[in-house]
Amino acid sequence: MKAMILAAGRGERMRPLTDNIPKPLLKVANKSLIEHHIENLKAAGFTELVINTAWLSEKIHQQLGDGSQYGVSIEYSDEVEALETGGGIKKALPLLGDSFLVVNGDVWCDYDYSQLPALAENMLAHLVMVSNPEHNPDGDFSIINNLLSNKKQDCLTFSGIGLYRAAVFNQKEQRFPLAPLLRKSADDNKISAEFFPGNWLDIGTPERLEQLNRQLDAADI
Repeated sequence: MKAMILAAGRGERMRPLTDNIPKPLLKVANKSLIEHHIENLKAAGFTELVINTAWLSEKIHQQLGDGSQYGVSIEYSDEVEALETGGGIKKALPLLGDSFLVVNGDVWCDYDYSQLPALAENMLAHLVMVSNPEHNPDGDFSIINNLLSNKKQDCLTFSGIGLYRAAVFNQKEQRFPLAPLLRKSADDNKISAEFFPGNWLDIGTPERLEQLNRQLDAADI
């Protein structure tokens, strides 16, 4: 199975840090965020990676190359203009196959990808959920009987880590968000889900990036 890292966003909330550096190349513990993702994926056996790019894409190409320096193979899905999460994944489908892992490039976590369950035959996706952070107190979805639910009941936050089948992205549009597709499939009981209690942070602002680096320095990581 291939894994895709989402790296096309402009990172508006991270400005001015992202004016000249794409968000995935921002440093966390003296290493770019996307390199942490690559190393974690490789450690779990994911060696065929797809990365979508848009903003300052040439800098991502230059730093990561074909992935050989990390012991992986990297293919790129370049977008002239960012296609949002759903559209970005749809554009990359020819590189991904029927089922694949997707990881948001702007999250930090210590999830062990080798523990991902196999995607059940009757499921379109499997999402990893986490406790609600301060910036998303109401959460996104619930987990009821191991299935993703839109019911407002003990809601959790989507981590940005998920297994998908290509059929999820059967849209005529080229640019579209992911969330409405997930909500529709959840209503059809087609998405399984799990709760991850470990370390996770959405690095959406300079303050959160600074907070993460302080935490990792304290932990000597």
